[in-house]
Amino acid sequence: MSQLEKIYGVHAVQALLKHHPKRVKQIWLSEGRSEPRLETLLALAAENRVPVGQAERRELDAWVEGVHQGVVAEVSPSQVWGELMLEELLERTETPPLILVLDGVTDPHNLGACLRTADAAGATAVIVPKDKSATLTPVVRKVACGAAEVIPLVAVTNLARTLEKLQQRGLWVVGTAGEAEQEIYQQDLTGPLVMIMGAEGKGMRRLTREHCDFLVKLPMGGSVSSLNVSVATGVCLFEAVRQRQAKR
Repeated sequence: MSQLEKIYGVHAVQALLKHHPKRVKQIWLSEGRSEPRLETLLALAAENRVPVGQAERRELDAWVEGVHQGVVAEVSPSQVWGELMLEELLERTETPPLILVLDGVTDPHNLGACLRTADAAGATAVIVPKDKSATLTPVVRKVACGAAEVIPLVAVTNLARTLEKLQQRGLWVVGTAGEAEQEIYQQDLTGPLVMIMGAEGKGMRRLTREHCDFLVKLPMGGSVSSLNVSVATGVCLFEAVRQRQAKR
């Protein structure tokens, strides 16, 4: 059991059962937990022969840090994609790729929110550097509400080199920076695209910035100088979605 991870929350556990059922080894519900929104989860568990047990709520509280909603699953360790899998993804993509890069986002809540937004926007993948970046954890999966089980998260050793390879494949690299002269609404986002969001507070690293084909900013009309990275990610990705739909 020590080698298993504990994933919690109704949406996160249900998404695992739907997309990667073989990873789920055991599900625990808090005693007396029975309500309509668990029906799909329990049906998937039965379909995939995943045992479901009951435990006292205080036991579940001790197992995980966060709001587990009375549902905890023991699963095989998380899988983060490697760089070779990114090549396969791009080969299989029939529409212009839309890739999100998070340059040093370390807060797991922000990573989870960005994964959820990227999945909703139909992004091809999310890329993060292996070092100094949040990775898949139970907290990330809970915040992502199932998106972490669907959208590929690719961890790369050298982000600058990865951006160069993507540019060689014909993708345009757009970075976000508060001091950029052009607003995102003025930038063409309809082609093969890499959208880079910088770290909380610090923004993009210098080397990452140097590999951008374009820099864009969000117009800020109030007293704050920037948005939370997950909020900014939503604005940027869905502007790309809007432009692509308009072009069709």
